[in-house]
Amino acid sequence: MSPQAERAAPGTPAAAGAPAVSIVVPVYNEAGNLGILLDEIAAALAGTAHEVVAVDDGSTDGSLAELAGLRARHPSLRIVRFARNAGQSAAFAAGFQAARGAVLVTMDADLQNDPADVPALLDALARSGVEAAVGWRKDRQDSGWKRVQSRIANGVRNRLNHETIRDTGCSLKAFRREAVAEIPWFTGMHRFLPTLVKMRGGRVVEVPVHHRPRRFGTTKYGMWNRVFRALADALAVRWMQRRALHYEVRDIIG
Repeated sequence: MSPQAERAAPGTPAAAGAPAVSIVVPVYNEAGNLGILLDEIAAALAGTAHEVVAVDDGSTDGSLAELAGLRARHPSLRIVRFARNAGQSAAFAAGFQAARGAVLVTMDADLQNDPADVPALLDALARSGVEAAVGWRKDRQDSGWKRVQSRIANGVRNRLNHETIRDTGCSLKAFRREAVAEIPWFTGMHRFLPTLVKMRGGRVVEVPVHHRPRRFGTTKYGMWNRVFRALADALAVRWMQRRALHYEVRDIIG
């Protein structure tokens, strides 16, 4: 691992001059949304030292070229480019590794998450001292069928993992970088970040956030990867919960 990557790895101290907040955004065929998204992030975090780490997940619609062009207007934008499509969990993992901020914020690139909610997440972290503040969409702007799928998937995850997170599918979340330093990475893990943080002794608070209708592009999720994959992934997390080590070192002599 290069010295730059070592400084960027979650859990390592932020380098001198690093931004306070890193916004990590997976991008897969979202060219029409990117300019608006970056403008909204800049407005929401005006006065806060921040960077945006956009991870292009093998887009084929010109998203990468759009991101490159936007760097002139948004110099805090950093781009991670995948050689081929690897999925949202891989994109978050790579974004976390590249991020330099003390707080890592995740969000989607489809404009359904509202960057104006980010300050509320940051405030929740600061006020409560918890390790993660996760959003729940209080007024979903999706079709009824999509809401039903999400409700089923959320129920499956919570039931199997003995959880109470009301909206595990909401990508808008904020983490102290040390809270995600050594969490296990696997396909589908982005939906379980709060649970994985709790497994390492972290505390999580939920924050109501806005949700907006999709304006450009198409959804990347359907019944298969919302409900059926939720079952497989939740079983994997349940195994990890049961097999996790729990011990306390009293002292070390010598």
